[in-house]
Amino acid sequence: MTTEQEREKIQDQFKQRMNEDELLNCMRCGFCLPSCPTYIESDFDEAHSPRGRIALMKGVVDGLIEPDEDVERSLDLCLGCRACEPVCPSGVRYGHLLEEARDIINQNKKHSLPVRVLRKAAFHHLFPHQSRMRNITGLLGFYQRSGLQKIARNIGVLKLFPETLATMEKVLPPVPPMKELKNRPEFLPSQGAASKRVAFFSGCIMDTMFMDTNNKTAKLLQAAGCEIVIPKNQACCGALHGHSGEKAEAKELAKRNIQAFENLNADYIITNAGGCGAFLIEYGHLLQDEPDWRERAEAFSEKLKDFTEVLIECGFHHSIPLSLSSRVITYQDSCHLKNVMRTSSAPRKLLHAIKGAELREMKDADRCCGSAGIYNIVESEMSMQILDHKMEQAKASHAAVIATANPGCLLQMQLGIEREGLSDKMKAYHLADILYEAMEKGG
Repeated sequence: MTTEQEREKIQDQFKQRMNEDELLNCMRCGFCLPSCPTYIESDFDEAHSPRGRIALMKGVVDGLIEPDEDVERSLDLCLGCRACEPVCPSGVRYGHLLEEARDIINQNKKHSLPVRVLRKAAFHHLFPHQSRMRNITGLLGFYQRSGLQKIARNIGVLKLFPETLATMEKVLPPVPPMKELKNRPEFLPSQGAASKRVAFFSGCIMDTMFMDTNNKTAKLLQAAGCEIVIPKNQACCGALHGHSGEKAEAKELAKRNIQAFENLNADYIITNAGGCGAFLIEYGHLLQDEPDWRERAEAFSEKLKDFTEVLIECGFHHSIPLSLSSRVITYQDSCHLKNVMRTSSAPRKLLHAIKGAELREMKDADRCCGSAGIYNIVESEMSMQILDHKMEQAKASHAAVIATANPGCLLQMQLGIEREGLSDKMKAYHLADILYEAMEKGG
């Protein structure tokens, strides 16, 4: 429960920190409503729409609404998918408003001891430290390879966990041995003459749990004529912190990344995770109030590109033979890749270039799958409701493969396949994995 004193602090912070001009830009036209998954899934509850949430924020700023549990609940239930932004005629940056409001509430609310311990462990002691991420992921790999996973499943230990977590355990990728996790390259030459010099943002989850996908992404870029530098001192992008009311820690991570990448003489900074890319590309906004960092942050963000955009720019889809055995592929857009980085055509052009593959669009491919970072864990009911509808569209496409370009989306789609009992008919892969297989078979 939020106390009266906490509510007063939150209201004062709303008045001081919320961008009132941005709040006033919302014309209440309702163009955002059909694009908002939580508005649709909550039976068109206005409080769970972008327009409704902006009205609540404005009400708190004006002193007309108390920042009580209902306001907090409305903000918590938002996926942060930002599908409302491309359709907004006024160009309201809803995502910025949401993150600021969440940060104000989190910094002025006294969480319970278990929640404080969990947040401290995750946001301050785990994600900012890649060595610890490797150690934790290494334990998961040991669990998978040692036989403990089989034993846990046989004796029913997973039944003690919530259904979503128990099902997710089944779809986690095989984690590489610790030796491989620690042996990461810092430079990779191009194949043939280098046409581009790119810096690769390897990420925390992507370079541990999805390390194989990172390796394949690098090989695709090398084949396209890119030499790749991978700074060892890079950090977590800070997206989970920024979305969860830990703005100060997100800023510190941003500064570490800016320092790691700014003197590499790279044409582009590359990411293969839509969620990371969307946060990285907004470092300029994140650090806008810090004069010593704002220009450096903007220079960083200006160089950021998704790996698919660079492959297209280098002519990879024309110069490299791509081939797969006959199969139907459907593409699930990463919300942040499409709505923030504005990348949606490049992945499709690459899939169209694969001989033997048919790209078949599913309905509402750009609607959120319900993953949204850790949303599928903390808001499992709404997440699964959204996922069930997503799987209806995936099944209607009659595709054998779902391709996506974000680790959270990938796990969510694999979770949906498992929940629907379709694992013998349908698979989900990161786009880089599909392109690498097509390059191997095409060559």
